[in-house]
Amino acid sequence: MPLRSNMAKREITTADVPKIKPRKYFDADFPLLVLTLLLTLFGLLMVFSASYYYAISKTGNPYTFLINDLMWKTLGWIVFVFLANFDYHRISKYSVIVIIVGFVLLCLIFTPLGKTINNATRWLDFKIFTVMPGEVAKTCIILFLAWFYASDPGRIKRWKDGHFIVLGITGVYFALILAQPNLSTAGLVVLLVLGIMLIAGLAWYWFVLMIGVGAGAFVIAVMMPRGAYMMERIQTFFDPFKDALGSGYQVVQSLLALGSGGLTGVGLGKSIQKTLYLPEPQSDFILAIIGEELGYIGVVLLMLVYMMLIWRCIKVAIEAPDFYGSLLAGGIALHLGLQVLLNIAVVSASFFPTGVVLPFVSLGGNATILYLAEMGIAFNISKQVRPSEEDTL
Repeated sequence: MPLRSNMAKREITTADVPKIKPRKYFDADFPLLVLTLLLTLFGLLMVFSASYYYAISKTGNPYTFLINDLMWKTLGWIVFVFLANFDYHRISKYSVIVIIVGFVLLCLIFTPLGKTINNATRWLDFKIFTVMPGEVAKTCIILFLAWFYASDPGRIKRWKDGHFIVLGITGVYFALILAQPNLSTAGLVVLLVLGIMLIAGLAWYWFVLMIGVGAGAFVIAVMMPRGAYMMERIQTFFDPFKDALGSGYQVVQSLLALGSGGLTGVGLGKSIQKTLYLPEPQSDFILAIIGEELGYIGVVLLMLVYMMLIWRCIKVAIEAPDFYGSLLAGGIALHLGLQVLLNIAVVSASFFPTGVVLPFVSLGGNATILYLAEMGIAFNISKQVRPSEEDTL
């Protein structure tokens, strides 16, 4: 059943804001705030532990990545506080601008601003800072689709001014991200779009059909000339030990870390794989270091925290005062869940290796700010409630 109230038949705009009663700050979804803070602090601890030796070898200072992570997380929390107090209805006014900004950033990848690392051009180098358009694109999609379907819920049943527009935007985003190349992010964008469409009320048979079309697009992408790297990663997924010192090296080291941790782990700070065996241990594969140091129990506890946070976002979506809030919170919950699930799959060799960060925990400036921004929006939604019948008399 779509997260849609019968009352929500049009876009909720700033003109509707007076009809919604804001709660006191800590009468909102306080668990969402606490869980996000816990994950952020845990991330600081594990980034420092995982990056200690790598930071020494690269910069001579063991605190380099800790300082970097602290800076980004602090900036992310400033954004969180701002959006937690910025009425989310006002965001809808900028939805079209947001989707255009995402498109422009993706196009700029193919200009001299594009920065290439390991044969992939996924960053924009503005000298003072870098931007990863693929990460920005996911948040842009959530903000745009929430407005698109909330402004006219009937679009979810129409093709001319509904599905064609959404699928067209998705196709352009998918192609631009895939060309970087970045198959994982391109795939996540497609899954996000389909998930939000399902929340908005898409019929199941259309959902299954679109999944099939997406799978076909994936096969075509792999078969294209630029898909050679994807095929290599798929082959690595089936047998990472076939080229344990080449394409399968990072996955093999990740599995060794998880296996070494056992049930209870070797102890915080005592990882062996982080001593220059596992490349970039503070980013995409930080879960492997967590598994080695804190063991299976530590990983399970971390996953439980993520599950609770995802549930809080779903709860916010269910209790949102309007359809727009439901779609925003639902999209945020979906984004968080997909990201965590994919990171676990990559680290445990259940999916072909690709660059996907663990939200709030991995070192990553763009991703950290965007995830905290989304949590700020979800918290803001939880601060608002429908007026009671007594209030409307």
